[in-house]
Amino acid sequence: MVDSFRLSSIRSAIIYAMGADLEQLAAVAEVTGRLIDAVTDDQWGLPTPCEEWTVRDLVEHVVDGNDGFAAALLEPPGEIGATAALSGDPAGRYRRSVEELLRAFRQSEALERPVTVPFGTVPGAVALHLRITELLVHGWDLARATGQTVAFPDDVVEQELAFSLRALGDVGPGRRPFAPPEAVADDAAVIDRLAACLGRKVAGPPVGAG
Repeated sequence: MVDSFRLSSIRSAIIYAMGADLEQLAAVAEVTGRLIDAVTDDQWGLPTPCEEWTVRDLVEHVVDGNDGFAAALLEPPGEIGATAALSGDPAGRYRRSVEELLRAFRQSEALERPVTVPFGTVPGAVALHLRITELLVHGWDLARATGQTVAFPDDVVEQELAFSLRALGDVGPGRRPFAPPEAVADDAAVIDRLAACLGRKVAGPPVGAG
């Protein structure tokens, strides 16, 4: 594995790989897709919890992330989709990216092979956790920016919160893909606890919707 991601032990690798499956990825992607579908024309320029990103920037990032993971998983590796800015049909581009992502993960032995993603070189099963987590937290970002309500399956969010807590312990602070954890109440909704774990401030009104 590259230096950007080190599993501390075989036991850690087994724990990372437990639980996540493609049905969970599809379910989470569907919820995030519905949030994107509901963005109105006047909301694309709103700020989000991700500093310097508008709603449009955030959706572009999610689409590019789906495409990047799909391209890395393909055997042999290849390019997926286009990197042009969203225009016309951002929801359609997102759903196309999800279809390609699921197709790539469904390849034979995709979850067992090592794959190089921005987080590092990891087993495919770990990459699956990473993608589910990113869709969860960016779905939360989008909901906060546009005043929507998130409805992710709590069991999947709990699973990815446990994964994130353990994974961040194996990554140096300077190499983490998210901001440092923020404080959150112990009895907060699990999606809020995941968002706080990954650097979001969960208190206060929605960022873009006032």
